[in-house]
Amino acid sequence: MALAVKICGLSTRETLEVALDAGADMVGFVFFEASPRHVTLGTARELGRLVKGRAIKVVLTVDADDATLENCIDAVQPGLLQLHGSESVARVRDIKQKFGLPVMKVLSVATAADLAGLPGYAAVADRILFDARAPKDATRPGGLGVPFDWHLLEDIKLTIPFMVGGGLNANNVAEAIRVTCAGGVDVSSGVESAPGVKDPDMIRAFIRAAREAASLSLGTASNA
Repeated sequence: MALAVKICGLSTRETLEVALDAGADMVGFVFFEASPRHVTLGTARELGRLVKGRAIKVVLTVDADDATLENCIDAVQPGLLQLHGSESVARVRDIKQKFGLPVMKVLSVATAADLAGLPGYAAVADRILFDARAPKDATRPGGLGVPFDWHLLEDIKLTIPFMVGGGLNANNVAEAIRVTCAGGVDVSSGVESAPGVKDPDMIRAFIRAAREAASLSLGTASNA
């Protein structure tokens, strides 16, 4: 299975086009006002129209209510909802049923104990994203540029796809793929020159590094 590469927190036409031209499989739009990557519904609508089927559009929300989700979905017409808050298993199931869209639940990881809820979420979500757990005093749950111990995922067995995020960049994405055998990688702050400011060259470098690592991993597996 080909590696899925997601560039999250896009907020300008230029960087969205760079991500699409470089071959991103997923492009994420953040609807969370505490984040420097937050986009308005109007901006998201304009950016969403530019995608034109070249990648899966992802709407990222944090403990959003139904009205907020409905507005975001109407603006972007996404192919995937990313739930990045403390949504319960029941809430994930309800969102999926109500809106009829695939759902990716984010699990924040710092220790093995953080994986205790995985079976419940894996039973209702379509995809899992493992992200680094934010410090207690953080104002947002992700996009902080800090990786977690990928070795915690070495023995993970899931029947649904999973991605790895949290502190990834062009220099460490190959190692993250090697250790976790994840089917996808997610990056936001790792392709930024400043919080919320995506860098075109860093986007291209990340996607290139991820593709090269995936190709190498596939070659190693086929020779085993």
